[in-house]
Amino acid sequence: MNHLESLKQHSTVVADTGDIESIARLKPQDATTNPSLLLKSAQDARYRPLVDGALAQARAAGEDAAGAIDRLFVAFGCEILKHVPGRVSTEVDPRLSFDSEATIARAQRLIALYEKAGIARDRVLIKIATTWEGVRAAERLEREGIHCNLTLLFGMAQAVACADAGVTLISPFVGRIYDWYCAQQKVADIPLEQDPGVASVSRIYSYYKQFGYRTEVMGASFRKVGQVEALAGCDLLTIAPDLLDQMAAQPGAIERRLVAGQAAPMERIALDEKAYRWLHNEDAMAVEKLSDGIRRFDVDARKLDRFVAGLFA
Repeated sequence: MNHLESLKQHSTVVADTGDIESIARLKPQDATTNPSLLLKSAQDARYRPLVDGALAQARAAGEDAAGAIDRLFVAFGCEILKHVPGRVSTEVDPRLSFDSEATIARAQRLIALYEKAGIARDRVLIKIATTWEGVRAAERLEREGIHCNLTLLFGMAQAVACADAGVTLISPFVGRIYDWYCAQQKVADIPLEQDPGVASVSRIYSYYKQFGYRTEVMGASFRKVGQVEALAGCDLLTIAPDLLDQMAAQPGAIERRLVAGQAAPMERIALDEKAYRWLHNEDAMAVEKLSDGIRRFDVDARKLDRFVAGLFA
């Protein structure tokens, strides 16, 4: 028994990478991708056949470079699904984060491409940034049987809105919350027992379980193994390959930390759009990190645009 094997007894382990060889080696249940991870993998010579195949499909369909990018995301997703028994998360363009209708249209296109490739929609999660517009788009997509993973989630307002909308899964970002508080406190580290990222996910998990929400909680964006292990018992945990390797190299078992019903009771939060926007606005960290996350993904999405456009030309 090692720490990774032990963790798998408490939580579903998800690989946070676009590196297919790492996924095949680590054997997680699911995998998640985003524009930054796909950019890195698309530029890797090992995966050039996938890139070339997506470009060829786009040309044959009379599409432009933008169409090729959708096909590239699906090509990587299909390849990843050969190595995981569960689901892959594929992200909608971050530039659509404040446009519900465009988000829905892009999600529908991605699912159509997956289904054309023989992948059932139950094996795909569409990743959408947790803006108010993103939550509304996800609510409608879920009614169509298109399952969603709401990402860039940093605060309770976002978490409650997602659960009320009936989304399949949320990805609260542990590491980026930790980073923000380290910067605010001007410290290099925060002890695990005081880690605000760990505390945020623990609170969301307890809230969901107390009120019987079906939405799954998947802790994401980890900076160190201790943060992962402090959330053992969370529904899912998406972890980068280097941290998965560190856990696999550590012998012994770890304890389950999150257990439904053990936290102190909380009051239910009622949200309409105005209440959501006010509660989210009250959390300076969540406001800043959501905006920052969208901008960061946008930078890499534009780099991917240029990379694919250069090949497509």
